[in-house]
Amino acid sequence: MNKKQIIGIVIFVVIILGVVAYKIFSSEDGINIVDKNLTTIYVATGGGKEDFLADERVNEILRKKYKLNVVYDSWSNGKTVLWPLIRERVGFGDQTIMDKINNGEDITIHTSGVSKYDVLFTSDQRFYDYYKLQPNKEAKEADRYTVLDGGLTLNTPIVIYSWGKVVDALMKEKIVTKSEDGVYYITGMEKLMNYILAGKKWSDIGLTELYGNINIASTDPVTSSPGATYYGLLLSILSGGNINNSDLNTNLAKLKKFYLKSGYMNNTPADLFERYLKTGMGGEPMIVDYEKSMIDFANANPKGFNEVKEDIRVLYPSPTIWNSHCLTIFTEEGKKLYAAFDDEEIQQIAFNKYGFRTGITGGVYDVSSLGLALPKSITSTVTSLKMDTYNKLIDYLK
Repeated sequence: MNKKQIIGIVIFVVIILGVVAYKIFSSEDGINIVDKNLTTIYVATGGGKEDFLADERVNEILRKKYKLNVVYDSWSNGKTVLWPLIRERVGFGDQTIMDKINNGEDITIHTSGVSKYDVLFTSDQRFYDYYKLQPNKEAKEADRYTVLDGGLTLNTPIVIYSWGKVVDALMKEKIVTKSEDGVYYITGMEKLMNYILAGKKWSDIGLTELYGNINIASTDPVTSSPGATYYGLLLSILSGGNINNSDLNTNLAKLKKFYLKSGYMNNTPADLFERYLKTGMGGEPMIVDYEKSMIDFANANPKGFNEVKEDIRVLYPSPTIWNSHCLTIFTEEGKKLYAAFDDEEIQQIAFNKYGFRTGITGGVYDVSSLGLALPKSITSTVTSLKMDTYNKLIDYLK
């Protein structure tokens, strides 16, 4: 037998052994038998954090360090209280149950055979707070799981994105202030709102190259969570941080006027942010979005970010408001995932790669490596509005 034949036989044997090893150490669902001691956690999750939840390193930490295999199913935040929170409602789990749902049968979380969740991961604190209340049966809300634990996990503040010349003009108007560490704050937010309500033009504050009235573009608060969060912030500012029924209608009327003057609105923050980057100062002088959007963009598209970063300005309303992604825990297994989100490496990945600050206060971060003027911590914030206040706001704007 010559040398080539021997090498061929060796390669063949290695391949056969590899196939056998794969069969032995793998299950039908592709999970390694060595990892069979993993606890599978089922999570119903709202949007805005898909890339982070799918991150390979995050999931590797959850598997190796915490022995968790996490399965995330996408849910609309509003549907988490209107529909029974079971996997079959979004196309997973038991086919018989799905057929019954499609046939109009009354399926609840108590129905035998349904696939239940361990955790709900909302994209807005108001839905987290609301889920903990008893369901409103008059509004045909579904039965809910008993909440064992939970809280704020991933946070990102509302910010205003703008451009160098615009911010320079706003600083002359005493609307924007630059801190010693180079961070821009909108310290005259109500003054800026009054400029918009009064129909002041960009040329009135020295920006003759910009056409039309001063405006801040946002997504529609009636149909978009970021837009609703932003208008919740404006309502809180108009109310002096204390929203009460005595002046609620007066402030809602002012916001309605502000809303009508805002003109066309995008329905998704991704579309608005892309428009801001592509059309520049002439197209979108100022837009509302989350802080995480720019960090996410800088990591996903470093070349594009380097082309615009010198002229981009990130403005922090003072106060601002958190968009908080909250974990709602239903089972003892779900508590393990809640604890795992305190992992220091997971928290660093959340911020450095995806722009999420973590914990109740948003944490303290080294922002120097990002090439953006961002604050190490966010201290001036208003409390998230309750669901009934948001509902009054949105109904009024409609």
